[in-house]
Amino acid sequence: MKIAMIGQKGAPATHGGVERHVEELGARLVQRGHEVVVFTRPNYTDSGLISHRGMKLVSVPTLGTKHLDAIVHSLLCTMRTWFGGYDVVHYHAIGPCLVAPLARLRGRKVVATIHGQDWRRGKWGRLASMILRLGEWSALHVANATISVSETLAEAYRTGGARRVEFIPNGISINEGDDPSILGELGVEAGKYILFAGRLVPEKGCHYLIDALQGVQGALPLIVAGDSSNSDDYVARLRDQAGSETVFSGYVYGDKLAALFRHCALFVLPSDLEGLPIVLLEALAYGAPVLASDIPPNIEVLGKNGAYFGAGSVSSLEEALSNCLENLETMQAAAAQLRENVIRTYDWDRVADATEALYMRVLDSGAY
Repeated sequence: MKIAMIGQKGAPATHGGVERHVEELGARLVQRGHEVVVFTRPNYTDSGLISHRGMKLVSVPTLGTKHLDAIVHSLLCTMRTWFGGYDVVHYHAIGPCLVAPLARLRGRKVVATIHGQDWRRGKWGRLASMILRLGEWSALHVANATISVSETLAEAYRTGGARRVEFIPNGISINEGDDPSILGELGVEAGKYILFAGRLVPEKGCHYLIDALQGVQGALPLIVAGDSSNSDDYVARLRDQAGSETVFSGYVYGDKLAALFRHCALFVLPSDLEGLPIVLLEALAYGAPVLASDIPPNIEVLGKNGAYFGAGSVSSLEEALSNCLENLETMQAAAAQLRENVIRTYDWDRVADATEALYMRVLDSGAY
């Protein structure tokens, strides 16, 4: 098959769960003998880079603004798929699915992956949220087949009357490296810091964590490994809000990011909204003790062995942090059990197998 990937910013994945998903899935589809074309944005991937892990990279221009970046890029990419003999056009995230009808009208088979309900994200105003909901409708009703990375969300769509939505989760890719020099660079010691990793946008909830730590007696330093995603004002507020024990590292990659996961005392994911958070899967796979908000996607991953706090509640998070830090040995034992389960369940090869089978069904019957 010749497969187009549309909606991601590019490859190699430096930050962003959608980008990581596309890279790991696309590389495995190439290994199975398919041709995978990943359309990239020049503000994310060097336009001179033409291949990565066997995937063909095609740089397409866009308007690099908060509201127009994704939709303009997706439109231009979709027009590229009108030619070139593509068998499957695979859209990632609900916003890009707005232009899926243009692929269908040209006779292309369309698959849509819903990575989360982006219309609920705090950075979007009312009009943008309405447009994103149209993208969600298109993903559910225009695509030949629809995937959700969250089983909870897939079931919610089915209960709400959508035709069958396939559950195919994210997977885990563990970096075997370990560069603890990052700890010295940030001024922390192994086993004596709390870690937050991810994009600094309101729905990730880093502001709850910074607030809660200020009320925890004997709290450990906090490393914030992430940066802005069209959210500069929010990042500025976080920096103003943070105490002296909070270190903003910016985005961290590769062996250094692996070291931050491996050596933290506690990883905290205080999100209000997720699809199926790859960063949570990675933290668990590296063996980090985890405290997470009690939203359905986090519960879906952690189950009954998870440590939770009430989403959006600073007081609940403060209490949970105190309890976790007082019981780190218990948290580490739970982390070892969760690690085995996550590595077994969230496997990129299984993700690729299921996605490839779905493509085949779509090509055979036009829908499933």
